[in-house]
Amino acid sequence: MQDALREACALLQQGDIVALPTETVYGLAADAFNPTAVAKVFAAKERPSFDPLIVHIAARGDLKTVAKVPDEIAEIVDKLTHAFWPGPLTLILPRHPDVPDIVTSGLPTVAVRQSAHPVFRAVNKALGHPIAAPSANRFGSISPTSASAVTKELGDRIPLIVDAGACSQGVESTIISIEPRAGKKPVFRLHRAGPITKEQLQEFGKVEKAREAVGQVVLAPGQLASHYAPRTPLILLENPQDFHPEDGKRYGLLSYTGDDDGPYVTLHDWECIEALSPGSGKLAEAAIRLFFVMRTLDEAGLDAIIAEPVSETGLGVAIMDRLRRAAVANKSHPA
Repeated sequence: MQDALREACALLQQGDIVALPTETVYGLAADAFNPTAVAKVFAAKERPSFDPLIVHIAARGDLKTVAKVPDEIAEIVDKLTHAFWPGPLTLILPRHPDVPDIVTSGLPTVAVRQSAHPVFRAVNKALGHPIAAPSANRFGSISPTSASAVTKELGDRIPLIVDAGACSQGVESTIISIEPRAGKKPVFRLHRAGPITKEQLQEFGKVEKAREAVGQVVLAPGQLASHYAPRTPLILLENPQDFHPEDGKRYGLLSYTGDDDGPYVTLHDWECIEALSPGSGKLAEAAIRLFFVMRTLDEAGLDAIIAEPVSETGLGVAIMDRLRRAAVANKSHPA
C-alpha cells in the first residue's frame, strides 16, 4: 500500500488524476489548486462544467486555505467541524480566492470536507494541497464503492486506482450551507442527504431542505435531479399496486430486506432479487450496499429494475434521495 500511496502522490504532484478511496465512495482526485489537473477530472467523468466539485482538506486547520469563514458563522463552523470532521459532512462556505474557478464552477462558494479514510488522508497530507475529488465514475451513473467498480467506469481513462477495499459508508457525504440567525440557532440548508443525518445536525441548528437545482443553476455537488442512475431503467415503486409488468420483459427487484413473504418480493416472479439489508432491515447496512446492489442489478441483463422504498428516517433519507434521482431519468419508462 505504501508504494501505491507514493505513486498516487507523485501523479497528483505532476498534475495527473488518480482514484482514491474515501469512507463514502471512491473519489477521482486532482490537486485542487491545479486548474489543468482539475480539468482532467471533468474530462474523464464527462462531467458538465456547471457542476462544482468538493474540495478535501487534510486537517481542520487547512480550512482557511480554501474558504473565508464569515465571523457570524465562525462559531458554528467550528462546532460542526469538531463534531463531524474527519467525516462525511461537506460545508458550503465562501471560497478563498486561491481556489480556481473550475473547481467551484465559477460560484462564490466552495464545498469542503475532511475525509476520514486513512488512505485518502495520507495522500492529502503528503500532497500538501487540498484535493478536488468527485465520485470516480462517469457522470450521472452509479457511484463506485469498490476499486473494481472504478475499473468498470474509468479503468481506461485514469493512470491509477488505489484499492483499499469497500467503502464503509456507501453513500456520498451530507452537504449543507449555513444561514445565521440573530439570537437563535442557525439554519442549515440541506443540499444533499448523506451519512450525517438530519437528526444529528438538529443538535446544532434547524435543518431545512435546500431548493433543487434548476437547469444549469447548481449551488452544490450532487444537486442535479437525475443522478446516480444505472444504465438499466430504474423505477422507484412507492406503492406495490402501481406495478403493471409488460409481457416478455425481465424485471429485477431491489428489495430492502428480501423477505420471502414481503409485499414486494411476492408481487411478481422476479428474474432476480437483490436485498439492501438481507433479513435485518438495517439502514446503515442498506446505505453501504446501495450502489453495489444497484450495479449488480444493472449488470443482470434486465429490462427494468424495480426499487422498493425504505423508511425515510435517519440514513433512509439519503437512500431514498439516491433512488429518486436514479429513477428520474426513467420516468417515461412504463412499469
